[in-house]
Amino acid sequence: MTTTASATTEPVADARALALAHYAARGILEHVLARHGITFQQQITLRAALTADAPQTPDDLVAQVQGHLKADPADIRATLDELLAKQLLVADGARLRATEAGRELTAAVGTETAPVSARVWGGIPAADLAAAGRVLALVTERANAELAVLTA
Repeated sequence: MTTTASATTEPVADARALALAHYAARGILEHVLARHGITFQQQITLRAALTADAPQTPDDLVAQVQGHLKADPADIRATLDELLAKQLLVADGARLRATEAGRELTAAVGTETAPVSARVWGGIPAADLAAAGRVLALVTERANAELAVLTA
C-alpha cells in the first residue's frame, strides 16, 4: 500500500495571521468606542484603572498600559490627561480612580461588544481555544523578551 502526503489547507498560525485577527477584532471595538467618543488607548487605560485592586498612581498606570500596548509613556500620560478632562478618571490624592461615568462607559462598551464577541468566538471548540491560548501566551512571552533585548 502506498501513501502519499497531502498538502494541508488549514491556516498556520504566524505573525501575519495574528496581526490580521488582532486588527479585525480591534476594528470592531474601535467602531463601538468611536460612538462613545473615546479611543482604543483611552479604553485600555481606563480599563487598567478600573480593574486595579486599588487606585493607581499615574506612573503605575503608565507602566501597566505601556506593558500592554508598547506605547510611548508620553502618549500614555497624554491619554491620562484626556481621561481626566473627560471626567472618566479623577485624582484621588496622588492616585487616579475611575469615576462613575468611566464605569458606566466601560459597561456600555462591554454590553455593545458582547453580542459581537459571542458571534466571533462562539462555536470554537474549547480545546482549540485552549491550544490557541497557550500559543498566544508563548508568543507574547517570547516577543516581550525580544523587545526587552532590543530596548535595553
